[in-house]
Amino acid sequence: MKRFSEELIKIVEETSLLFDEISQEDWNYRSAPGKWSRKEILGHLIDSAANNHQRFVRVQFEDNPAITYEQNKWVSTEDFNNASTDNLITLWRSYNKHLAYIISVIPKDKFTNQCNIGKEEPVTLEWLFKDYVKHLGHHINQIIT
Repeated sequence: MKRFSEELIKIVEETSLLFDEISQEDWNYRSAPGKWSRKEILGHLIDSAANNHQRFVRVQFEDNPAITYEQNKWVSTEDFNNASTDNLITLWRSYNKHLAYIISVIPKDKFTNQCNIGKEEPVTLEWLFKDYVKHLGHHINQIIT
């Protein structure tokens, strides 16, 4: 999974530069009532990293662990709009660099191990890597546009 690890590092490095160009006002702006601000989307990406960290590690030695989370409740509970933007960016950057490292050291024979993430059917570890990068890209686009 070296390819996914390298892709994740590239995304983090390129996106970090783009995040520096966003004003504090824009980080807190909500496009509509009930929609997440850019800062809340970034917080959601941190939550996603935390949950996928569990998945990437535990699926290697547990049989089909169930690792799900209520994303809206997490974002609401964590009050990201009042958190330091710089701290959130630093945490997001560091967490993803660590995930890239974890992905790079997972033995290939573990890629087909499965995890229950709340979908109808369990997913493989390889599917989790691909989905994580896709999910990250989707939300980064929301933040930078």
